[in-house]
Amino acid sequence: MIWESPIRLWLLLGVAALAVAYLVAQRRRSRYAVRFTNLRLLDRVAPQRPTWRRHLPAGLFLAMLALLVVGFARPTAEVRVPRERATVMVAVDVSTSMLATDVDPDRLSAAKSAARDFVDGLPREFNVGLVAFAGSAAVLVPPSTDREALHDGIRRLAEGITGVQGTAIGEAISTSLGAVKALDEQATTQPPPARIIVLSDGANTSGMDPMEAAAEAVAFEVPVHTISFGTPGGFVDRGGRPIQVPVDGETLQAVAEQTGGAFHQADTSDELHAVYDDIGSSVGWRKERQDISARFIGLGLVFAMGAAFGSMRWFSRLP
Repeated sequence: MIWESPIRLWLLLGVAALAVAYLVAQRRRSRYAVRFTNLRLLDRVAPQRPTWRRHLPAGLFLAMLALLVVGFARPTAEVRVPRERATVMVAVDVSTSMLATDVDPDRLSAAKSAARDFVDGLPREFNVGLVAFAGSAAVLVPPSTDREALHDGIRRLAEGITGVQGTAIGEAISTSLGAVKALDEQATTQPPPARIIVLSDGANTSGMDPMEAAAEAVAFEVPVHTISFGTPGGFVDRGGRPIQVPVDGETLQAVAEQTGGAFHQADTSDELHAVYDDIGSSVGWRKERQDISARFIGLGLVFAMGAAFGSMRWFSRLP
């Protein structure tokens, strides 16, 4: 925290002086009470009151003064604020291997649940889009702030929705970039701050080379975060015959490293949710130094009302 007018903090010495003066006054009052020799009469004219009630309004009043002084010094702090036109594209693998049940209930169902929670956790002003990919890629939901359309798109994610078998990671990245470029009329000349998140369980088997797509993302300054989802022991049942579909994150890791994104591995639904939480804390934000004096002033006013209420309640007067 930095103060724009730190010299004003010297006023805290005045608050400290008032605190000392209050303590001295209380000490003198107790000495006077001891000199009053008729203790029975003293008890009638000045009955004993709980100590904490007697000092609480004064303590709250001094705390209020200190908080107002700090606010008066204009404190500032770095806070996270959403970037204007921030865009996030989520690309989900819907190839046959995503039906493996090594993740409960299966990889695709777990991916859909985590994706839904992820987008719900993003600020409402973020543009979020959805891409499904297998042997090819398609935009299911163009980037927008319409969360209902996004929820509907996530519900429609299903194996074979693209109509082509395989795993086209490069196509998923390129298609996501195309959606970012089509966000608005300014997107081609003034690209929005964007992130692409690619979730898959295997290596690229068809379509565009992922490294070429990664180079395209670098040129457009769009980091690609990748998630390798599944376990080495995954398999799918095809006509009673188990087909091994072990997870392979090598390509995804290379893409993330080339584009400046982050590579994550998730073996369970809980781990996938944690990965999305980690990504969500970094995408689409920027740090900005802002005046936070209102926080101290507001808290000071709360303390002032507490002091007034306590004094009126117990002593029938304002402090």
